Amino acid sequence: MNTEINIPEKIMYEALLKKDEQFEGQFYAAIKTTGIFCRPSCTARKPLRENVEYFKTSREALVSGYRPCKVCKPLDHSRTIPAEIKSLINEINNSPSVKISDYDLRLRNIEPNRIRRWFQKNHGVTFQGFQRLMRINNAFNDIKNGDKVISAAFENGYGSLSGFNYSFKKNAEFNPNQSESKSSLTFTRFTTPLGPMMAIASEKGLCLLEFTDRRMLETELKQIEKHFKSKIFPGKSKFFQETEKQMKEYFEGKRKNFDVPLDAPGTEFQKRVWKILQTIPYGETRSYKKQAELLGNVKAVRAVANANGDNRISIMIPCHRVIGEDGKLTGYGGGLWRKKWLIDLEKENS
Repeated sequence: MNTEINIPEKIMYEALLKKDEQFEGQFYAAIKTTGIFCRPSCTARKPLRENVEYFKTSREALVSGYRPCKVCKPLDHSRTIPAEIKSLINEINNSPSVKISDYDLRLRNIEPNRIRRWFQKNHGVTFQGFQRLMRINNAFNDIKNGDKVISAAFENGYGSLSGFNYSFKKNAEFNPNQSESKSSLTFTRFTTPLGPMMAIASEKGLCLLEFTDRRMLETELKQIEKHFKSKIFPGKSKFFQETEKQMKEYFEGKRKNFDVPLDAPGTEFQKRVWKILQTIPYGETRSYKKQAELLGNVKAVRAVANANGDNRISIMIPCHRVIGEDGKLTGYGGGLWRKKWLIDLEKENS
């Protein structure tokens, strides 16, 4: 059993028996007798408890030699987010001032602790914290668009101006009346066959698109906040819907090019490297040396490799298409197993 899973084995087995969708994305169950691994909500016949081992990610199950179940399709991203979670997020998006308490969840026959665990795992905050950040972000954008501070406060569910000012400054690290001069940064997360991804957008385009288990993600978030001099909040962006749509088409093998606007901060050298990356055709690979040659400096191989590693827009800026001079896969922030998967996907559909 994977020791990183903070859920008792008894609870996971009970979830498997109940086909409990609320545990989707929290663990995968691998069946020793059949060699397959499943989602918690799989409808296939249930194994004996002693014949099950658990993994935190689909990658770990694959690496351990298990095959994905053909019934529940654990690599398919469409069912990863439980329906109850989707409903809650939609409700918050549509009504910024709404406040859903643990009591409200219980009235809906939803267990608050499960919702809290899901938000902590996928967004790094509790459900209540997520709602609070959404209200702050909505108020921030209302003020940027010309609303008065007091109007933004009350329209987003705050009962007093002083309480709003305190909460806003604590989370945004600047006063509400400074909002007009600040950049708006919002993030969302969505699922893919290779695991969850995070997208961050400014007012001009995507600044980040990464797998959420990337080792350098925290550093990248700090770099973005420093560059834009603004905090990152959960919220809506005009770029998110199209990003998810195009990524879904890509993973289905139906899309080869992207046209979502990008706003990727970097040095002039980095931007040149990233621009050349985008010229690598779908289904093809290129060496770091060739990248350096196209930059006009064959000795800049190491610098090119470093700039590739600093790319924060996965897949859309396709650093996964760059390989070693000997044809071997090298360095990829999302993991070499993902790099191979992406290259294979493109070769199959080119």
